[in-house]
Amino acid sequence: MNFTLLPTAEYISAATRAIDTAKHRISLIAMVIADHPETNRMIDALKKAAARGVIVSVAADVITYGEVTGSFLPLRYYSKGARSATGMAKDLRSSGVKFQWLGHGRVTILNGRTHSKWCVVDDTVFSFGGVNLYDEGTRNVDYMFQIKDARLADRLVEEQKRILRAERTATNYASVAYEIARQRVLFDGGVIGHSIIYQRVLELTRHAAKVTFVSQYCPTGRLARALKRAPATLYFNQPDQAKGFNRLIIRASMFVSGLTSAYTRKQYLHAKCMIFTMHDGSKVAVTGSHNFAYSAVLLGTREVALETKDPAVISQLESFIQTHVA
Repeated sequence: MNFTLLPTAEYISAATRAIDTAKHRISLIAMVIADHPETNRMIDALKKAAARGVIVSVAADVITYGEVTGSFLPLRYYSKGARSATGMAKDLRSSGVKFQWLGHGRVTILNGRTHSKWCVVDDTVFSFGGVNLYDEGTRNVDYMFQIKDARLADRLVEEQKRILRAERTATNYASVAYEIARQRVLFDGGVIGHSIIYQRVLELTRHAAKVTFVSQYCPTGRLARALKRAPATLYFNQPDQAKGFNRLIIRASMFVSGLTSAYTRKQYLHAKCMIFTMHDGSKVAVTGSHNFAYSAVLLGTREVALETKDPAVISQLESFIQTHVA
C-alpha cells in the first residue's frame, strides 16, 4: 500500500475530487460533519454522487450540534447552527444519501461518541488522521492519509456498517485489530474502559528508547506516567490555545500529570500520532483518531488507528511534525 499524507485542506480537495468521479460506493464517517463554506463542495459532491446512483453512506456524531453552536455538548438543537445541521441531514437524505446521526440513547451525554474518521470512495481510502468536516475543523493543524487499496476500503466499509448496526440498539462491541498488507489497523468498538489503541501505545512507550507524542490533549492515565519515565518530546495544545471545556481538560491534565508541552505555535493542534524509536534503532508509528488521553478509554469512544513500521509512512509523519508542529 502507498500512503500519501494530506494536510487538512488537501484532504478535503482530494476527497471531493474522488467523490466527483465515484462509480460504486462512498462511506464517510466523522465526529463532526457540517455544511459550511469550507466543506460545501464536498457535501454537494456527495448529493450529486447519490443522485447518479452511487451508494453513499454518511454518519456523524450528534456532538456536531454542540460543535457548530460553540457549546461542545449537543444541547442547543434549535440554534441557527443546529438548524443548519438538521437541514444538511435532510438535504443529504432527499438526494439519496443514507445519512445517520450517531450517539443517541447513551449512558451519559459523553459516553459512546464515535470519534473515528474516514472517507472511502470506491477503492480509495482517506483515514488515519483526525480531520472533522466543519469550519473550525478545517482550520486546525491536522491531516489524513490517502491510500488506494481494495482490501482496506472493504474493511472500513464493513466497519461503518457495523457501527450503524450497533447504533440501532445503542450498543458497543469489542475492539479489534486487523493485519492488512503488513499494516495493522486498530478499531476501538466503544466498550467503556477498554481501548486497544491506548493499550498498544502504552506498551510501545514502555519499550521505546525515544517517543514523539502529538495530540490536541495532554496524555493522561498510565500513558502519562510511562511518558514521564521515557525520553519523550510532547506536543499538545497549551491551555490558552483551547476554548471552553477543552481548555479545562488540558489545564487539569497538565496539573495531574505534571507534563508540559513543546508546542508553541498559534494554530490549534488537532493531529494525533506517536512515533516510537526502539532500542535497536527501528521505528514504529501509531496514527489515527485517538487523542491518547485516558478519558476516551473511560468514556468508550469509537476510534480508528494505523500501527505501522513502514519507513515511508513514518518519514511523512516526521516531515509533517517538523513543518507544522515543532
